Amino acid sequence: MVRPRQLTSYIHYIKIIQRSVIHLKVRPYLITRSLIPENQETPIHFLRHALFEDRYFFRRNHFPYPSTVHQSIMIGGLVQSPLSLSLDQLKRMPSTTLTVPLECSGNQRAKFTPPAFGEQWDSGAISQGNWTGVPLKDILSLAKVHRKAKEVIFIGADAGTRNDMDGLFHYARSLPFHKAMHPDTIIAYEYNGSPLSFKHGFPFRLIVPQWYAMASVKWLKYIIVTDQPFTGPFQSIDYVYYPHPNDDEGKMPVTTMNVNSLIQFPLPYSLHRAGTILVTGIAWTGEGVIQKVEVSVDNGKTWNRATLKRLKERYAWVQWEWRWKVYEKGEYTILAKATDSSGRTQPFTPMWNRKGYGYNAIQKVHIKIE
Repeated sequence: MVRPRQLTSYIHYIKIIQRSVIHLKVRPYLITRSLIPENQETPIHFLRHALFEDRYFFRRNHFPYPSTVHQSIMIGGLVQSPLSLSLDQLKRMPSTTLTVPLECSGNQRAKFTPPAFGEQWDSGAISQGNWTGVPLKDILSLAKVHRKAKEVIFIGADAGTRNDMDGLFHYARSLPFHKAMHPDTIIAYEYNGSPLSFKHGFPFRLIVPQWYAMASVKWLKYIIVTDQPFTGPFQSIDYVYYPHPNDDEGKMPVTTMNVNSLIQFPLPYSLHRAGTILVTGIAWTGEGVIQKVEVSVDNGKTWNRATLKRLKERYAWVQWEWRWKVYEKGEYTILAKATDSSGRTQPFTPMWNRKGYGYNAIQKVHIKIE
C-alpha cells in the first residue's frame, strides 16, 4: 500500500523527469568513415541552416593531426622580399569575409558504378560557413613576387606516409598564379566569427572558393612561389581524373566543383502518408550561380521548377523546395537536377573515374506512400 507521503514523493519525481524530457535536445552527429586518419561526414540531411557550426563541418584528413601548430606563415620562392607573417600580423591587415561551401572531391564516391576505391563518402563531405581572412594577393604583394611566377605552392603542417611511395610527405598543393591572385582566394583565420578550430586548420587555412576542398590547405605552414609545375603526390597522383580503369590516358586535374544538388528531405526509403510532401534540398556549383533546380517524380518525363532561396553571397549554395501533392499509394523515385548560369546541368550518369572524384549525377530518392 502506497502511503500519501510516498505518493507525493513519487509525483514530485515524475514531474522532474517530465521537465527533463521536455528540455532534452536531440541533435545529429558526424558520421565516421575512418578514425586514423579521422574522416567524418556532415549529417547533411538534418541541417537546414545556411551556416554550419564548426562541430558539424565534415573532416577530411590524409594523415594524423599535426603534433605542433605553427604560429606564422613563411612566404618564399620567387619573391624579392621573403617574409614571415604571424597570426597577429595577419589580423592587422585588411580582411574579408566570404560564405563558401567546401566539398571534398570524393563526396558521394560510394555511389559510383563500378565502385571506386577510396574513402566511401556518401553525401555529407560538404559543409558551408563564413570564412574571414586576408586576400592572398595582398600577402604576395608584400613579398614582391617575381614576374616569372606561374604557380604558388601551399604546404600544410600535417605529414605522414603513403601506401604507394616511400618516405614522409606533407600535404601540399599548388594553384595557378592567376587563381592564387584572385581577390577571393584568402588565408582564413576565423570561421563563423570565431578562431579556426584545430581540426579545421588553426591558425591558418587557405580558402579557394568554387574549387573542390583539396585546394583549401589546412594548418598552412609555407607558401612558395615558383615558375615550375608542382609535382607533389597530392597534385600529380591524387586529385586527378583518370577516366580509364587501367591506364592514365586522358587524365585531367581536379579543380572546379561540378554543378550539383542534394535532396535533404524526404530521406531515402522512408515511409509517408498521402498528401502534400515538401521536398527540400540544396544546390551548388563551381561556375557562376545556380540558375534553376527541377524535380521529377515520373522518372524524368516531366520536370517541375523548384523555388530557390538564395543568399546574397555569390559563392553560397542555394536552398530549394518543391511542394508535391501525392494521393496515390505506392513507391516513387524523386529526381532533382540543378543547372548553373554557365549552362552546366547534372547528368543522369556521372563521369566515372578511377579515383572516384566529382560525382554529380541527378539526385535520386526512393520513397513509399502508404
